[in-house]
Amino acid sequence: MNVIKLSLPLKKEDLINLKAGDLVELSGPMLVFRDAGHKRLFESIKNNNQAFDYVGETIYFMGPCPAKDNEVIGSAGPTTSCRMDKYTPFMLDSGLVAQIGKGKRDQDCIDAFKRNNCVYFAAIGGAGAIYQKSIKSAKVLCFEDLGTEAIRRIVVESFPCIVAIDTNGNCIYD
Repeated sequence: MNVIKLSLPLKKEDLINLKAGDLVELSGPMLVFRDAGHKRLFESIKNNNQAFDYVGETIYFMGPCPAKDNEVIGSAGPTTSCRMDKYTPFMLDSGLVAQIGKGKRDQDCIDAFKRNNCVYFAAIGGAGAIYQKSIKSAKVLCFEDLGTEAIRRIVVESFPCIVAIDTNGNCIYD
């Protein structure tokens, strides 16, 4: 099976021909955050003081393990995405392009991916050491007090994932 290589940040025209089940390797900058980061971001939006702009971005749902000496980041496996479902439609409707995580998404999310020509990529649970090797740099952007759940920008090279929900709403979990 062919692996589709894509550069981040993704453009909508990069996504339109992807199909659920396609194998993809991503290279370039992406955001990393999960539950606590989402909550804090939405508090900042609600208070008209948005912490940062995520338009055109890809978010990887992951809370890294602390890095050991000479490591960019610790183990970096995906977290379960459904915990972020309550935020996803709003984020896609306001400019987010893609998400990466593990597990099924609810119908509101699937509809939002389709409505916005966006994609959801699945990363493999239990493969944190493999994903760690793909990460070439990591920097905390905001909410450093959240520790491993702080919002980060990472740069990846040949980050492996699978198209789990495509721009037509097709889903590998169906």
